[in-house]
Amino acid sequence: MNEQKSSPRSPSIDEDDILVYGWVVDGGKGQAEQAASELGLPQERAAAALKRLAALGLVRPVRNTPGEVAVVDPDAVATTLTAPLRAAIRRQEEQLDLIHGKIDRLRDHFFAGRTGNRDDTVEVIPTLQEVRAALNRASDECREEVVSSQPGGSGRVPEAMEEALGRDHALLSRNVRMRTLYHHTARFNAPSQAYVAAATALGAEYRTAHELIGRIIIYDGSLAFLPERTGSWGAVAVREPTIVGYLHAIFEQQWIRATPFSDAAQDGLELVAKEIHQTIVDLLAAGLKDESIARRLGMSLRTARRHIADIMEELGADSRFQAGVLAARARLTEPPPTGDTSDTSDNDLHDPAR
Repeated sequence: MNEQKSSPRSPSIDEDDILVYGWVVDGGKGQAEQAASELGLPQERAAAALKRLAALGLVRPVRNTPGEVAVVDPDAVATTLTAPLRAAIRRQEEQLDLIHGKIDRLRDHFFAGRTGNRDDTVEVIPTLQEVRAALNRASDECREEVVSSQPGGSGRVPEAMEEALGRDHALLSRNVRMRTLYHHTARFNAPSQAYVAAATALGAEYRTAHELIGRIIIYDGSLAFLPERTGSWGAVAVREPTIVGYLHAIFEQQWIRATPFSDAAQDGLELVAKEIHQTIVDLLAAGLKDESIARRLGMSLRTARRHIADIMEELGADSRFQAGVLAARARLTEPPPTGDTSDTSDNDLHDPAR
């Protein structure tokens, strides 16, 4: 059985030590009682601090003056004090390199088996951890452009935004073009506004639309990730050129029709709210359920129902069905939304930083 070596302890320098060291610099002679009195410390704490400073080599006895100490330049002892910690870090880095080397060997087996045993043009990735690994690998390998449609627009936590910004910065620093579609509701979300402002400054492009095709990420026009639709947190990776090209063309059509991202205050809250209100009227007239309307507009079900209640009151409707009929009769609706208006699952491909 291999015996595990205990890690060397790094030197401990606490606030009392720094306070007492400064007192000695200012002329303190090294007596604990005097230090305690002048610094307002209990005598036992002042004595302990002086003892630690001596053990660390930060103070030394004054020759021919018993009981007095003088300070030592911290830089003179820094190497000695940090040597155990630096040695421990080196050992950990060696262990990390060893693990990465073995992971590389495992990865070679993984890809060799996948290529040799089956067609990998469409691959189901079953777990969130594996999805994150696949997305990170695709980001590392991306060289030209990544486009994505990210339904929602509110509720993303700042921590997730910070992680995503770090990943996006790595792509943009390699001159990879980034284009992302959000729902209009993202313009009301402060973390989204801050994230988009930061990423735009790095070169990313953002637009918003009332409705999106769903969550999708496409790397270099050759690899697409779609949400896995069985209720899991998995994804489907698509490499078949015709399918990826078709998905990319759909993204381009929606990108052309979308609006450059700006926060709601800049556009005018009234205008943005009016656009969202109009879309809800259209979807009600098309017969969509509350859940579908909320999902397609990237808002919470509660918010969608509040909008729907306001519309029903405005039209004098007793039911949401009647509201749709009355809106159509009054010609309040715009041309019916294009594409499938059936209910869609909300098991979207999740942002790996979420």
